[in-house]
Amino acid sequence: MTNTGMKIPDSKLARDVTQFIRDTESELLFLHSSRVFLWGALMGERTGLKFDPELLYVAAMFHDIGLTSHYHESQRRFEVDGAFAASDFLRAYDIPERDVEKVWNAVALHTTPGIPEHMHPEIFLVQAGAGMDVAGRGYEGFSDVQRQEVVAAYHRGENFKYRMIDAFYDVMKHRPHSTFGTFNDDFLAFKDPTFQRADLCSIIHYSPWDH
Repeated sequence: MTNTGMKIPDSKLARDVTQFIRDTESELLFLHSSRVFLWGALMGERTGLKFDPELLYVAAMFHDIGLTSHYHESQRRFEVDGAFAASDFLRAYDIPERDVEKVWNAVALHTTPGIPEHMHPEIFLVQAGAGMDVAGRGYEGFSDVQRQEVVAAYHRGENFKYRMIDAFYDVMKHRPHSTFGTFNDDFLAFKDPTFQRADLCSIIHYSPWDH
């Protein structure tokens, strides 16, 4: 626990999730996911949202598992790979299906702006926590003490920004079609000068319809 009052859940499920993610993900992703939970939980507390810390923790820890080498041959969006991994994990613990669905959506939608904030708090807070940790979205809403304590507990390390960009690129460069309609194609465009974004207007224009 930090002086902010936030702590990692200590249930058997949470401990098992921690061990599983620690064994599966790189240190970069494990520490990032831990911070995502803390940012989300702190934001939830600050804004008075009623959320289940255990479900938020599971979703936060699984939200980037689709970026691991296990999924390097997948053709799905990496968020969807993570959502299915989280739901499979939860079903082994007989978690109610309504809660499994919350976690699935929290993981699947964490890179989709404009939707999670209108859904269950756990779904919104994973996206908010990820946005804070990767892009600094909502940075000023946290105190200096909160930011310092979270990073002291789960450090960012050197060149976190560029290592995260590389992590996204490495797992999506073989499935560029999966980035269409999301900001994930920004990672491909940033790293690969030959990458060409899909253009929905051209797709509509050249569709088989006559008019």
